[in-house]
Amino acid sequence: MVTEKVKRELEMLKRHLIILKYVVENEPIGILKLAEETGIPSHKVRYSLRVLEQEGLIAASAPGAVTTEQTGTFLRDLDQAIDRLQEMARGLKDIKIER
Repeated sequence: MVTEKVKRELEMLKRHLIILKYVVENEPIGILKLAEETGIPSHKVRYSLRVLEQEGLIAASAPGAVTTEQTGTFLRDLDQAIDRLQEMARGLKDIKIER
């Protein structure tokens, strides 16, 4: 279904944000500890870490993932970004399709 793809993307975004939260609060932190603390399987933790690193929000270090200079800016803007997503989702209800 068309909406399933968006649902999966939102679930993945939620997972990335959970992982980022644990890195911010517990840096440096490794994959196994993140998986244990979050209950997220290690292969999904690994993927989220890779995505967050590609976005410049975390960096790998010998003892585990750490935040970067970009993390603070991202976190400051996060509430507004989520508000925009919510507004977009609400706007979908405005599209009336005859049934």
